[in-house]
Amino acid sequence: MSENADEVDSGAAEGAVAGGAAVQGSAARGAGAQGPAAQGFAAQGSGAQGAAAEPAKPGSAAPAGSGAGVAAGAGGGATATPVTAAAAGGAHAGAAASASPAGAGAAAGAGAPVGGGPAGGFDASAWQARQALIQQQRARAAAPAAWAVRIRPVEAAPIRTATLIAAVLAGLAAALLLGDGMGPGLLVAVLPAIAAAYFAARAAGRKARPWTVVWAVGCVALLVVPALRDSAWPATLAILSAVSLASLALHGVRTWPGVLFSPFGFVDSAVNGVGWAWTGLRSRSGGLSRDRWLPVAKAAAVALGLLVVFGTLFASADAAFADLLGDLTPEVSVGDGPVRILLFVLGAVLALAAARTTAAPLRWDRLRIAPGRARSRLEWALPLVVLNLLFAGFNAVQLAVLFGGYDKVLKSTGHRSYAEYAQQGFWQLLWATLLTLVVIALALRWAPRGGAGDRRFVRAVLGTLCALTLVVVASALRRMDFYVDAYGLTRLRVSVAAMELWLGLVLVLIMAAGVFGARWLPRAVAGSAAAAVLAFGLLSPDGMVAERNVTRFQQDAKIDLAYFQSLSADAAPALDRLPEPQRSCALRGINDELAEAGDVPWYAMSLGEYRARKILRERPLKASYEDCSRLGTFGSRVEP
Repeated sequence: MSENADEVDSGAAEGAVAGGAAVQGSAARGAGAQGPAAQGFAAQGSGAQGAAAEPAKPGSAAPAGSGAGVAAGAGGGATATPVTAAAAGGAHAGAAASASPAGAGAAAGAGAPVGGGPAGGFDASAWQARQALIQQQRARAAAPAAWAVRIRPVEAAPIRTATLIAAVLAGLAAALLLGDGMGPGLLVAVLPAIAAAYFAARAAGRKARPWTVVWAVGCVALLVVPALRDSAWPATLAILSAVSLASLALHGVRTWPGVLFSPFGFVDSAVNGVGWAWTGLRSRSGGLSRDRWLPVAKAAAVALGLLVVFGTLFASADAAFADLLGDLTPEVSVGDGPVRILLFVLGAVLALAAARTTAAPLRWDRLRIAPGRARSRLEWALPLVVLNLLFAGFNAVQLAVLFGGYDKVLKSTGHRSYAEYAQQGFWQLLWATLLTLVVIALALRWAPRGGAGDRRFVRAVLGTLCALTLVVVASALRRMDFYVDAYGLTRLRVSVAAMELWLGLVLVLIMAAGVFGARWLPRAVAGSAAAAVLAFGLLSPDGMVAERNVTRFQQDAKIDLAYFQSLSADAAPALDRLPEPQRSCALRGINDELAEAGDVPWYAMSLGEYRARKILRERPLKASYEDCSRLGTFGSRVEP
């Protein structure tokens, strides 16, 4: 029996391998035929399930395991007992197996491999190891990325009652003050959110650092811009910059990844902040007794009643007080109810996001950007030295033109005026400045880092490139100045000139970082960007455009009245200096826009809009539509 069993088991193993299953025969291991013929298990292979077989009896026609394997394979996935397997067709296969070992192997290989022969071909330990490996692979696939684990915040402290109240007040302020537009109401609505973040910081034990105070003050200062300027584009830039500074203050970041990615932390905090607040409310609902909330509710009801009664009496007694009370009180109607509800939810969620960020900020500073492979001096410096030589040659030409070579340049280039020559080159120089910053960043990534000598070499090469680029910045600004003198100032021109100035400031900061170290550079660049946006808003770009063009009209009587129709109310004080009928035609666009807006409450009216309304109320427009049309006020204009 032992010899026959070895042959049958060997044939079954060969057939199982041919069928795609991992079954080891006892003959291959040199083991005897003792033990069970097969073990009951769920076998994988050919889509079939096998059954456990009983030990083979001496002199039987075929091992029961072979019959079970054939039956299971032929059944296409049926589960059978050894008895039913033999009865269902295992007898024929068993006869063939006993007649020839090769036939036994073929019979076992034809079906799905299940158990082994009498020697026990299934290795349970190998199967268990295989399943454990699969589970580990699935766990690794479902696990978060390594960088997400590194920046994961600590557990947030329980939310305080003061934080919850501040979030509700932020929602109410947003619903009442932001429904009619952005203005001083935005700054007022943000104050409760700042208070919510402050209370959460105290609960978490966080202390304000100098940079945190700088970011917070800058955020509040930027939110003053919408209260001062009617123009949408500087106000929008100021709001976005305020959000960025708020993220820096709440996260407390210092590195480039922190500066760049911290605003995205508000998304995570907004989602988790709602659940954080809900958990705090549920924990308080069980311990809030009637004796605690009922006196507060009574006092609030009495205070509200007194305000309504005496406020109504005073308003009826004095018309001036009634007007003041009407101006201070937000107007709320049923029609704008959905908008007010949406603003309430948005304000409360943003306040909770700020508080949650303060309590458990994402640790963006843990992200590390691995430096590139250090290059040799020759490989690294050759492209940069060539670029420096190119910049030096260009700057030499610019200096020659600056010191009196205009006529020669214009004659050789075919331009009729230097303004045309300047317009052609400004945009290229702006792109050259931007690309230079990219080149510097990439050069620092692959710079040689062998020692102090390499560091001095890198500073010398990149410092030269920065200095030459500053000359390019000066040349671009000089070109823009010539162009503005010839064609006037526009929104686009003042914007790109401000952008070029800020890029020059960034180059100066990079040069300083090469001397004093670069740990402070990310925060310095972020602070310079915020300061540039703040200065841009405070200087009133629309007012600058109007002022420059009015001065130009007083010098050479040239003016573009059509362009003034697109300016905001910030331009009204400068346009009011024009003589008639140019004044009325220049202010017509602002007048029509304010008339269409109607009465605006104080919390939605900027200082620029207030001044424009006052000017138009004291000095109404006089020129007729026909007069303005004859002056080209309503002509189409495409800004170059």
